[in-house]
Amino acid sequence: MNLSMSSVESLVAQIHGLSSNIGELTQLRNYLKQCDDLLRTESTRLAPLLTELDPSVHSLGYLYILEACTSAPISKDQANKLVLSVARFINVCAAEQIRLAPEKFISICKRLMLQVMLLEDPMRGVAPLLTSIRKLQSSTEQLTTLHPDFMLLCLLSKCYKIGLSVLEDDIFEVDLPRDLFLYCYYGGMICIGQKQFRKALELLHNVVTAPMPIISAIAVEAYKKYILVSLIHLGQFATSFPKYTSSAAQRNLKNFSQSYLELVNSYSTGKVSEVEKCVEIYKDTFGSDNNLGLVKQVVSSMYKRNIQRLTQTYLTLSLQDIANTVQLNSPKEAEMHVLQMIQEGDIYATINQKDGMVRFLEDPEQYKTCEMIERLDFSIQRIMRLSKKLTTMNEVMSCDPSYLGKVGKERQRFDYDDFYTVPSKFTI
Repeated sequence: MNLSMSSVESLVAQIHGLSSNIGELTQLRNYLKQCDDLLRTESTRLAPLLTELDPSVHSLGYLYILEACTSAPISKDQANKLVLSVARFINVCAAEQIRLAPEKFISICKRLMLQVMLLEDPMRGVAPLLTSIRKLQSSTEQLTTLHPDFMLLCLLSKCYKIGLSVLEDDIFEVDLPRDLFLYCYYGGMICIGQKQFRKALELLHNVVTAPMPIISAIAVEAYKKYILVSLIHLGQFATSFPKYTSSAAQRNLKNFSQSYLELVNSYSTGKVSEVEKCVEIYKDTFGSDNNLGLVKQVVSSMYKRNIQRLTQTYLTLSLQDIANTVQLNSPKEAEMHVLQMIQEGDIYATINQKDGMVRFLEDPEQYKTCEMIERLDFSIQRIMRLSKKLTTMNEVMSCDPSYLGKVGKERQRFDYDDFYTVPSKFTI
């Protein structure tokens, strides 16, 4: 069946006539679904139809035609035109209309991402995908399948701050587990790029401990980075897993990360020479994992940890003594480390340039400034919202038929076992 002039006119007329309210839009969606195969068959002839539609008014119809038009393979020369047309549509389309066909909208967004990658210009896709996410979401608590793609583009284009703005959202709704794995993994890497190691640990922890029937490559790579970031930020790493970690992760992750666990052992000695020796042994492994930069930060953090230990013992210390104790090459190098730690708030100290002495100070924060009170209030309010959300989720789960069925089976099994268990005081 070919797309005749009369069928073209009928299609455009239907889109024009059924784009005014939600009831008619549902009718239009059903009509467009029936035409979907025909639209794909005639995809090369559909482009002129887009000029007869307003993407902000006829978003649903425009989406179906645009998706069909972009379904065929295109050359690198045509990629630029596709990126422009899709980005323009994303910017002006009506959210309530594209949510009626989310799979179509996701399809054109993923094609845009592939094309900006083909053009080796990932930054061009960052703003359109951010707009797409916001239009596709029913709330900021929802993780869409576009989140991982957006994070990847932010990572490749080094638009870390834009990625961080999305990572601030609390996620409670996840459709596909793989989306959560990739979102947290790429998000963790963005936080590492911004040296927000605490948030990076949280995201990588989510990947490592998330339910998984079998081990995944994403979890393995996340675990390796989780180890390194723990050493950088906390100065230690606990090799035991939380109880809620899947059995697949507990059985296999350590087997794939032996060189990283060796680094943990050398770090725990507190000797920079031991850490450097371990890095040299496994240098090729760290390099092939693209983690050599993080490993170098681990070595650098060793000096910081050793300097921090000195603050617990001494009130004043010369730069020469600091250099000797933490195995730095010179007092000047020790001074640079101390200055950086003061700037980052890791220690509180003053340096007397005249005699080369460092005086360690107490934390000056009294927790009574307006700024600190606002921070505390914000944290309390956030915890209260989280508590309320968890209570609601618990109530919903307690009414879920599949959950109740599983609990019922477990209860019957334990009741059965208890019935045939001899009480301890009657044990023979």
